[in-house]
Amino acid sequence: MFWIPAHVTFYFYVQPADMRKCFDGLSGLVKSELGQNPLSGDVYVFLNRRRNRIKLLLWDADGFWLFYKLLEKGTFQLPANCSHLTSLALAYDELLMIIKGIDIDSIKRRPRFERHVLTA
Repeated sequence: MFWIPAHVTFYFYVQPADMRKCFDGLSGLVKSELGQNPLSGDVYVFLNRRRNRIKLLLWDADGFWLFYKLLEKGTFQLPANCSHLTSLALAYDELLMIIKGIDIDSIKRRPRFERHVLTA
């Protein structure tokens, strides 16, 4: 698969992206459309209109990484009820399911412990 750490935040850009865009074009989308900092270390996920291509943009300590996948058959699934949003935060496992072609709407999650951070 890929080595992206699971603890980062994954932002899914809901609108179709032009897959001709590379580092500068995608980081410009992150700034202008998502209002985020592309140098934050978070991962930004983009799909094309046909949803058969996906790009992930990640900044590490000294440069951008760009992960790109083209499906020979099938499409990537959009998360449910996201058409009115610009972006959507995804968990690592949700992103993996989208990439692997697993229907995320039919997944039922079992309860797990979640650590809550107390604020003063």
